[in-house]
Amino acid sequence: MERIAETSPRLKARIAGILYVLIFIAAPRGATTATPARLLITLACDTGVALIFYHLLKPVSVRISLLAAIFRLIFIAIMAANSLNYFGALDLSTSAHSAAAFNTGYSIAMVPFGAHCLLVGYLIFKSMFLPRILGVLMALAGLGYLIFLWPPLADHLFFPYLAIAGVVGEGSLTLWLLVMGLNVERWNEQANGAVER
Repeated sequence: MERIAETSPRLKARIAGILYVLIFIAAPRGATTATPARLLITLACDTGVALIFYHLLKPVSVRISLLAAIFRLIFIAIMAANSLNYFGALDLSTSAHSAAAFNTGYSIAMVPFGAHCLLVGYLIFKSMFLPRILGVLMALAGLGYLIFLWPPLADHLFFPYLAIAGVVGEGSLTLWLLVMGLNVERWNEQANGAVER
């Protein structure tokens, strides 16, 4: 945690962008593409993104940034338990190796992930160091993922509508972090302002 805190904000942003690219490449799109290696890579990268986003966005609001990180960590915990069950490591029920059970767990995990994206979108919108449009796009992606609160509607809308909102929101943020990073001078201003408050 100390190393993350000491790293420059622009480098943190670029690392988060790289981790997000790895998530886009490795993340399974349901049980049919899930493998232990893909899930391990995805969950490790998701953990890194949760921690980095917390550090990058806490100058805007420590509480909301922490809450966003907690929601992403809840998503990771649900997916980890879901994956362990699917691959038979837990064998807690007869649903081990069940594609339907894995996909149900995946849908449940999307709810805290949606809350994370919505909060990150809000924080980006309120930040002085990232473009507001990225915040709007992330918030829209988060709202889309929150539709998983009503599974029948989510199943009906996921492809292409919710998937497009997620790819546009998360993809735009990923590209920005990779190419531009963030405005370090404005990040420092906002961080110093947060310390003084």
